[in-house]
Amino acid sequence: MSRFSLQIHCEASLILTPEGTLIRWENRQFGSKMTDSKYFTTTKKGEIFELKAELNSDKKEKKKEAVKKVIASMTVGKDVSALFPDVVNCMQTDNLELKKLVYLYLMNYAKSQPDMAIMAVNTFVKDCEDPNPLIRALAVRTMGCIRVDKITEYLCEPLRKCLKDEDPYVRKTAAVCVAKLHDINAQLVEDQGFLDTLKDLISDSNPMVVANAVAALSEIAESHPNSNLLDLNPQTINKLLTALNECTEWGQIFILDCLANYTPRDDRESQSICERVTPRLSHANSAVVLSAVKVLMKFMEMLPKDLDYYGTLLKKLAPPLVTLLSAEPELQYVALRNINLIVQRRPEILKHEMKVFFVKYNDPIYVKLEKLDIMIRLASQANIAQVLAELKEYATEVDVDFVRKAVRAIGRCAIKVEQSAERCVSTLLDLIQTKVNYVVQEAIVVIKDIFRKYPNKYESVIATLCENLDSLDEPEARAAMIWIVGEYAERIDNADELLESFLEGFHDESTQVQLQLLTAIVKLFLKKPTETQELVQQVLSLATQDSDNPDLRDRGYIYWRLLSTDPVAAKEVVLAEKPLISEETDLIEPTLLEELICHIGTLASVYHKPPSAFVEGSRGVQHKRLPGSAGSGESVESPDPGSAAGVTEAPPAVIPSQGDLLGDLLNLDLTPPTTTGPPPAPSSGMQLGAMDLLGGGLDSLLGGDLGGSAAMGAGFSAPPATMPASFNAPVSGGLDDLFDLGGGVGMPMGAYSPAKSIWLPAMKAKGLEISGTFARRAGVIQMEMTLTNKAMSVMSDFAIQFNRNSFGLAPAGPLQVLTPVNPNQSIEVSLPLSTVGPVMKMEPLTNLQVAVKNNIDVFYFSCQYPISMLFVEDGKMERQVFLATWKDIPNDNEAQFQIKDCHLNSDAASNKLQGSNVFTIAKRTVEGQDMLYQSTKLTNGIWVLAELRVQAGNPNYTVSLKCRAPEVSQCVFQSYEAMLKN
Repeated sequence: MSRFSLQIHCEASLILTPEGTLIRWENRQFGSKMTDSKYFTTTKKGEIFELKAELNSDKKEKKKEAVKKVIASMTVGKDVSALFPDVVNCMQTDNLELKKLVYLYLMNYAKSQPDMAIMAVNTFVKDCEDPNPLIRALAVRTMGCIRVDKITEYLCEPLRKCLKDEDPYVRKTAAVCVAKLHDINAQLVEDQGFLDTLKDLISDSNPMVVANAVAALSEIAESHPNSNLLDLNPQTINKLLTALNECTEWGQIFILDCLANYTPRDDRESQSICERVTPRLSHANSAVVLSAVKVLMKFMEMLPKDLDYYGTLLKKLAPPLVTLLSAEPELQYVALRNINLIVQRRPEILKHEMKVFFVKYNDPIYVKLEKLDIMIRLASQANIAQVLAELKEYATEVDVDFVRKAVRAIGRCAIKVEQSAERCVSTLLDLIQTKVNYVVQEAIVVIKDIFRKYPNKYESVIATLCENLDSLDEPEARAAMIWIVGEYAERIDNADELLESFLEGFHDESTQVQLQLLTAIVKLFLKKPTETQELVQQVLSLATQDSDNPDLRDRGYIYWRLLSTDPVAAKEVVLAEKPLISEETDLIEPTLLEELICHIGTLASVYHKPPSAFVEGSRGVQHKRLPGSAGSGESVESPDPGSAAGVTEAPPAVIPSQGDLLGDLLNLDLTPPTTTGPPPAPSSGMQLGAMDLLGGGLDSLLGGDLGGSAAMGAGFSAPPATMPASFNAPVSGGLDDLFDLGGGVGMPMGAYSPAKSIWLPAMKAKGLEISGTFARRAGVIQMEMTLTNKAMSVMSDFAIQFNRNSFGLAPAGPLQVLTPVNPNQSIEVSLPLSTVGPVMKMEPLTNLQVAVKNNIDVFYFSCQYPISMLFVEDGKMERQVFLATWKDIPNDNEAQFQIKDCHLNSDAASNKLQGSNVFTIAKRTVEGQDMLYQSTKLTNGIWVLAELRVQAGNPNYTVSLKCRAPEVSQCVFQSYEAMLKN
């Protein structure tokens, strides 16, 4: 039995021993036996005065007790800043505990007492030379935590000594201090050469020093993405891998995260790194395991799939991921969220591990739901029977949310594994027979999707579904049932009665149900016109006249106009054959998935969102891509919408955030634009059943002749967007300025256009291969494509549509493929583009998501356009305006880049750039170095100013870019490099 004590706040204390004896102890004796909690219980008045006296006491013990009381008061929120000079005087001590307490006080109050904090500088300097390495490290650690500009310059010399200290503990502490100091005063750190010293520490003999140096450099590099501090090369990587085996677990994480940012030169180097990282998979710390998985997932992209090692690596990745699932629930959840990403990228890693994702009865709900998701992703013909048995079991659980997800999962299995569809439908019918309300509703929702996937196969179950119509009370289930009734109205004898029962409470229904009901009744009318005339009139009237919802009204007007004008066309539109739904509808968009794979083991992999979506402020957030992927390897900062401003009166377009709108292409209207003109006049007679449906047509409904405008709504083809006009560059005013214009600018060369590359491989598009590039001619952006038919059938009826993108690119006309494309035939197509389309910020910034339709299917692909296509012809800025703008743009917005292996002189470079609308404003020569000052303007009004330095005989150029929207600088640099090297 442990000793039990009772303190009485008086002259003495009584202690009760295990034997029951009370012993009297003097307070001063007992004080040393107590824990430090006594310092938090005092409420005496006049405390500051007493503490001041105790702090100046000659007795070391009394002084230490006083400092402890001060720290306790500070911790509970009392202001003890008045004691600053007295506490600082206590720094002169050899007692490590006392020194730690004083340093803790200093860190807290230095910001509010900067003038007094300078008093401590001498002690820091002295402590940095103390024989005890613990004191030296303590001093340098505290220096980094005192965020006071006034004293940082005094701390440079002690820090420099500590960075080269003989003791590795001091060096590793100093390395972290550099990162803290850089956050306070970046310029000071650069001027003092600490960054170079930090780079040298990567070669240190002590692995923990290496790890801390890497951590510090990584943190600095994150806040300054263009600084290229971590210049990783094979030699540096070798040093990091050597240190990896010997440092602590958190040091290993720093090094692994750094390795993940490296792109190997070839598959041999990639394999070598993978072999040396693989042992980390067996580490006890789950963070180390996930960091190792991140490195391996990235470098596997470069390994040929037919390599023996590739298969070995896949097998080695499974056991550590499975082991993570034996941890506590919170860790399991993090592991499952990461596994979800890994399985989407490489399902073969865990294809034989289905059983570990089976739900346990005592799993928390968040773990259960995540496991279910992964089970579906791993479902295949080989294991579907096992999975279905589990899911049917889950559907009888008591947890409502879990049961709902389990029922949906059965439907997803049917859609994913065709061979299992019949068994899945049978299972769903069994569940419907249970008559459990929420189970029935979820089953109906997923059966609707099964009908979409396998038309004319399982419609025999419709009768069973209709029996449960009265029990449906959730909008999604009601909408699904209405869709089934409308879609298969010809097979349901009393379809009109069923839909009419929904119509009775039309205005009380959710928008989802109202829209579905409107469409279903129009379908029913087109299938059974003579029996349902009154019903369709009633729903059109409710939707257009009695509804406040604009979506519902617009759809109602479109249907009304269609039925009034051309019932045959209405039938073709409304009853058109629907495309089969895709197998996996909830997969993460590929470019986002690539970025999230690069963030495995971080919050981004748990949220399934890129860091830019939840980290405040865009600075320091880099967007990562897997090597060898379609996206460019360069990072692009997320733009700050508020920073985009040009020098013109009209502000440039703001690029809104991409957010979660990943599937926009799925909803695009791919019908080619038609020429503008008045719509066909409403006919007075009906071809369906020879009756006038509207009794006066749409005109009587809207009170006059429409003239073909308002009633058309968004559903009709819009006229082609106006093409951008060609601009002429303004002529210079010839005003003198600070620049020496001795070196004139010659005639510009042609505009840069990259070589064609394959955007859509034939194997992904049922035989259609699309390769292409972008060009700018006479002020018009052209998307030049080669369409190749590698299938066995003729391809025709081509149409194209773009998703919203960063600069509003959109087709300025239809895709002109005038003749069908025969098998093994290629055809060249040039599509003019405008920049007046809808805008949404993409990652990377110049990413373009495209949908192409032909008579076979709709296909989706992504490509990237060079930002030089957006450089407009009136991008030449007046010289005085250039000077004023350059000074006005903050220095933080300036980015500097190196263009290597370029062998043009300054005049040739200027001519080549002017061909792509990069205009040289002025040129001057300083000490044999030509400096070109250039301006360019983007289609959305953003100006980019540049200083290009060209040294005779030196193939490496330096370009400095300044822009009010600095996120475009990286893309502009890439175009500069491409234009000059082309």
